[in-house]
Amino acid sequence: MLYHLFNLIKDSDIPGARLFGYTSFRSLLAIVLSLILSAWVGKGIIKYFKKKQITETLRDFDKNNLKAGVPTMGGIIIIIAIVIPCLLLGRLDNIYMILLLVTTVWLGILGFADDYIKTFKKNKEGIPGKIKVFAQVGLGLFIGLMLYFSPQAVMRENITIEKPNNIEEVYHRPTSEKLNKTTIPFIKSHNLDYSEIMSFCGEYKEIAGWILFVIVTVFVVTAVSNGANLNDGMDGMLAGNAAIIGVALALLAYVSSHVGWAEYLNIMFLPGVEEIVIFTFAFIGALIGFLWYNSFPAQIFMGDTGSLTIGGIIGVVAILIHKEILLILLCGIFVIENLSVIMQVAYFKQGKKKGIKQRIFRRTPLHHHYNVEDEKLDKECTYIFKGPEKPLHEAKITIRFWIVTIIMAAITLMTLKIR
Repeated sequence: MLYHLFNLIKDSDIPGARLFGYTSFRSLLAIVLSLILSAWVGKGIIKYFKKKQITETLRDFDKNNLKAGVPTMGGIIIIIAIVIPCLLLGRLDNIYMILLLVTTVWLGILGFADDYIKTFKKNKEGIPGKIKVFAQVGLGLFIGLMLYFSPQAVMRENITIEKPNNIEEVYHRPTSEKLNKTTIPFIKSHNLDYSEIMSFCGEYKEIAGWILFVIVTVFVVTAVSNGANLNDGMDGMLAGNAAIIGVALALLAYVSSHVGWAEYLNIMFLPGVEEIVIFTFAFIGALIGFLWYNSFPAQIFMGDTGSLTIGGIIGVVAILIHKEILLILLCGIFVIENLSVIMQVAYFKQGKKKGIKQRIFRRTPLHHHYNVEDEKLDKECTYIFKGPEKPLHEAKITIRFWIVTIIMAAITLMTLKIR
């Protein structure tokens, strides 16, 4: 709103009227505003939720009562702190900003409904899994189709010309095109065309390529949102990890939106993607502000209202900047958390068929493996990984997971040059 207002008066003599035309200014203003909002709104919401007894449903393996009476559904704070700065500072006619706002609200409502059932209906299962997956698939389908039909969702592909003496010259096509490509890390001339994968479809390969892209979008949105949901098990864990991931995505979006940087780094130039930078800065600010209350010992939990929204946002941002394959690196913690649950369930079922109790980890998702006390374990069950001699404090586990995410984010950014 403010962007459009100041755009109308940019040629006037009003001091600072032109500042809103700079992505850097709006991004920094977005992160400051979201930080202030999350801190200000958070205090009031915590007080209100405590009064209404909107508190976390304790899990049976919580080893103490520190979490008893702590409000949940704090993802509302994150959503408010993202949406308001974006509405004020973003370009509301930009397809990327529209899709990210839709993602935030869509998954926020889904997560809120899930938390509502758990909290007020006292049903620990929340929304049935099929309905949750259906909503996530629906969002992925919407994102994929909008990118296919929107005239704004275009790119300028990088072209490399090899000259004598191993000198390379990189430039972009003079016009933007409706291309259906993504980035493959660590590979030179690293753009993968979905249509080429579907080349066996002959003359229909372009349409088939877009269908494949929509399927990939659905998978990414669903997988990352569920991975984030699993990662949300300790105070400050997901908020910190997601903020680190957000910084990496913001940098990737910025270099993709700047023709000079895109040419220098030999990556796709994506006109209009600078609005994603605004959004990701608001996203980072909201998460850091939420950590003010969510760090150990937590005064509020984000619940599925926050975790599903955070995961969906990360997945959609990666799709929009055509870096979805990089999520395997960038969201390595989410991948590990997902795999730990899948491996645990599969191994347990295999043992059940043989009439024995067996598990790989002491408990899953993986972060719980490190802080489970011996007396909480099933004495009749065998475990492949014994875990630490003494349970680690959850604050230590959280910080160590943050460090791993920082390393993964650094490796992700290194792929811009290592090819």
